[in-house]
Amino acid sequence: MVSVVVPIYNEEDLIVQFHAAVAHSLQSVTDDWEVVYVNDGSTDSSLELLKGLQSLDPHVVVAELSRNWGHPGAVAAGLRTASGRAVILMDGDFQDPPEVLPQFIEAWRNGAEVVVGVRRSRQERRKVLAKLFPLFYRLLGLLSDYPLRLNAGLFCLMDRKAVDAVLALREKNQYFPGLRAWIGYRNSIVYYDRQDRFAGEGKLSFMSRIKFAADAILSFSYKPIRLSFGLCGLSFGMAFILGASMLLTADPLKTAAFGIACAVFFMGGFLLLSVAMLGEYVGRIYDEVRDRPLSIVSQVHRPHVQYATQSNSISLENGSYAVEPDGFAGTKAGRAA
Repeated sequence: MVSVVVPIYNEEDLIVQFHAAVAHSLQSVTDDWEVVYVNDGSTDSSLELLKGLQSLDPHVVVAELSRNWGHPGAVAAGLRTASGRAVILMDGDFQDPPEVLPQFIEAWRNGAEVVVGVRRSRQERRKVLAKLFPLFYRLLGLLSDYPLRLNAGLFCLMDRKAVDAVLALREKNQYFPGLRAWIGYRNSIVYYDRQDRFAGEGKLSFMSRIKFAADAILSFSYKPIRLSFGLCGLSFGMAFILGASMLLTADPLKTAAFGIACAVFFMGGFLLLSVAMLGEYVGRIYDEVRDRPLSIVSQVHRPHVQYATQSNSISLENGSYAVEPDGFAGTKAGRAA
């Protein structure tokens, strides 16, 4: 089964059209599918429309949250509710085009375990956001300690193994594209052109987007903490230059000025060094609190072994090996030379 998870918050203007487009795309590639709509505390008629769709289409699953928990909470609820072997995540405003879904499913059937939708271009009526998005992705690419797909948001397909790996991560301030990249697995890319909203206005406030940007940077980079080390080195370097200038000048007034400045930079360097060391310890505490696993096993390949105790031999797929008291030897025909 293929599951499509769609967070919904006050989208009464386009729910019916959106579901028709998603159903049309899925019906062209598979008969076993479901669409999990997560109603994130909508205050309009979105929930009633979703229940009406469910009465007409048995492929519709509606997960109703107790209140508005925000986009990350709705995504997490959808992942827990979806039952498919492959799970597609997308927004319900037509900015993630439903016609791309067959390409995701084809890439998954060809062996990809995570298929990421990467924006080839984007249309955005809000001009400020249109300028800020590229700047954010450039900054994230410079700061991230992990290789993240830039220009990639929620839109993706994940195999059940990848979904379970993400659900096993218990951190609260989640940046989903970063977690998706962090877990690994065989990746594939589908490029698409991101459209503007079909109707209505975006539901994320400017401050919510700032929080997402902070989660993206702080959850996947220690460079802000380690900036203090760089500033510490700069401060000690300035102290050395000012100290040398103090020794080389003959003017008493300049000597005093250089000496005071040297002392200020020297003590400032020690303070920055202390902050940097404290930051390193805080970073390690942060790692322990997040409790991310040290590694994730994708698959274990084991040989098909049968132990024959009476014959004192081990039968493998590629032959029979006899175990002798003085060691191990064997070929398909008998003992090895």
